[in-house]
Amino acid sequence: MTLIFDIGKTNKKAFVFDNNYKIIYEESHRIPEIKDEDGFPCDDLETLTEWILATLKKITSSKEFRISAVNFSSFGASFVHINELGQPLLPLYSYLKPLSPEIKNKFFSDYGGEAKISRETASPVLDSLNSGLQLYRLKYEKSIHTKPGYSLHLPQYLSYLVTRKVYSDITSIGCHTMLWNFEKDDYHDWVNKEGLLKRLAPVYPSSQLLDAESKWGQLKSGIGLHDSSSAITPYLATFREPFALISTGTWSISLNPFNHRTLTSKELEQDCLCFFSYRKKPVKASRFFAGNVHEQAEKRIAGQFNKKNNFFNQVRFDTGIVETLEKKFHQDARTEFVPGPVLFDDREMSDFNSYEEAYHQLILDIIHLQVLSTNLVLEGSGARKIFVDGGFSKNEVFMKLLARAYTDYEVYSATVAQASAIGAALVLNSSSLPDGIVQVTRH
Repeated sequence: MTLIFDIGKTNKKAFVFDNNYKIIYEESHRIPEIKDEDGFPCDDLETLTEWILATLKKITSSKEFRISAVNFSSFGASFVHINELGQPLLPLYSYLKPLSPEIKNKFFSDYGGEAKISRETASPVLDSLNSGLQLYRLKYEKSIHTKPGYSLHLPQYLSYLVTRKVYSDITSIGCHTMLWNFEKDDYHDWVNKEGLLKRLAPVYPSSQLLDAESKWGQLKSGIGLHDSSSAITPYLATFREPFALISTGTWSISLNPFNHRTLTSKELEQDCLCFFSYRKKPVKASRFFAGNVHEQAEKRIAGQFNKKNNFFNQVRFDTGIVETLEKKFHQDARTEFVPGPVLFDDREMSDFNSYEEAYHQLILDIIHLQVLSTNLVLEGSGARKIFVDGGFSKNEVFMKLLARAYTDYEVYSATVAQASAIGAALVLNSSSLPDGIVQVTRH
């Protein structure tokens, strides 16, 4: 049996998987945010640490389970800075915390400008989401470079709690951090020039196990994975032919593990980035704020037609409505993806005769930008299958219109229960994935 901790910003979860990757135990825990020294919200690292260790002890001590290995999946754009005794030196700063203009201007002026370093590190400029820039900030604000110890991305710190061994992992290092030079396949020169390399632990293979600390008996541990890399792992284990995955939620993120072309400056401006799979293969990604757009616009529609929240779940796809809308209204004519609003934001609700009509137009407008965003990762990869998971995969109007837009592709809605947790379990086990873990429906 394998124990996986899946640590999100909102929910902290623990799962026990049997040898067929069936969930036989799960629990979820919420930990309220606290404030850092500047009053900005951040995760409560002390409480998280206590919950991880208490849950690990409870489950490994239970006669109901025979846990042989543990691993961790978590957001990776946050560092835990520990001293030589393993004690945290600083708060677990939020990746939403903005950088000061002075820090950003100094960094980019010293190292060749935004376009150059973004291209070399396959990272759009994202403030603290570029976790390397968190280190840079802390050098100048907290003198972190002078302190003995290590800066570990959150998944690797969680592993450290069990193993007391310090390692870095390529899935955390390589995901929009501005730390890794994809052209040279090594840390970027700026990391060494700023004296920060000594705070980064040696890189260890994501799929190799470590011995846990002796108090945990014969338990083995992985070193943790960035949640994006973990979530795509069940698909890579299931499908051999090239594919793209659109992972939908607040953000709609298009992922293509078969597109190894170097990102261009223009693609970076269009919100593209690269990260690594656990096998250190680059995964090209683009993103679009589709879920947020949908949530806000659907409220407008519901208000106009006096419908309850989430009424869209009752709307069935109607070809006749789509054909009427395409004749009646001007449709989005943009041919290149630009991050920003959808055309629906400028439409008048009074122009629509019903909730269903307005909702179909909203999805038409979302699909137009979704296709432009997804096309950024499709080109040149040979992928002929597109999988959609998350909220929109259950939305009939979205899926039918996406399939209508991609007539030369096979378009599937896909479901993987707890994909990032299963991915973290999969990397520790070389056995094949049982049938049915990834459930797909073609549209």
